[in-house]
Order: sequence, then structure tokens, then C-alpha cells
Amino acid sequence: MDTRVCAECGSKIAGRLDKKFCSDGCRNVFNNRNNSDANNLVRNINNALRRNRRILEGLLAGKPDGKVRVNINKLASAGFDFEYYTNIYTTKTGAKYYFCYEYGYLRLDDDLFMVVKREARD
Repeated sequence: MDTRVCAECGSKIAGRLDKKFCSDGCRNVFNNRNNSDANNLVRNINNALRRNRRILEGLLAGKPDGKVRVNINKLASAGFDFEYYTNIYTTKTGAKYYFCYEYGYLRLDDDLFMVVKREARD
């Protein structure tokens, strides 16, 4: 019978014939190392989306009508990244709202944006 060794540390493996790792720790280290590039990319994108959402939410705080006009400099100085959004909503007139989850913005002109909150759909 062949001696099976751990794919991570090279230790002998006892137990089931289809085991590839000697412990959960070795399995986790192996998988984390092999998936780190993809995980970092996803983590960075999710962080940018959360940051954008938090910025838009903060701009609407205390606005009872759920809308506010804001200058591009205010968004930029808060760290808003216009490359990251979750979806685009195009109105019948062709206006495009860019959303980060339930918070969105519409470009009114070169320096001015309308920030809105979409009500939850059932």
C-alpha cells in the first residue's frame, strides 16, 4: 500500500483513503494560499462598494425626502470611487442612475450630482 502524504506539509496521512491533508489547519493554509489572489480582488471590490454606500448614506442622513444635491468635490474628498457600483437604472427619458445597493446618484452636470435612496422592493 502506498504511503499517503499531506499536500501541504508532507506528513503521513492516516484515515480515509481520499484524504489529501493531515489536518484542517493544513487544508486551510493550502486553500487560502491558492485562493489569495481571487480573495484579495473580491475583498477590495467589496470594500470599495461598502465605502461608496456609506458615503451616499451619510449624505442622505437627515434628508426626509431621500434626495440631496451634492458637488463632485464633496464626493471625491470623502473617498467616493465612481468606478464601483452595483447596478445602473435607466429611466424612460434616458437618465442613468448608478446605484451602490439601495443608494444611487445621477449626474446632473459636470460638477453636480443628485443622490437618492431607492425604497425596498418586496
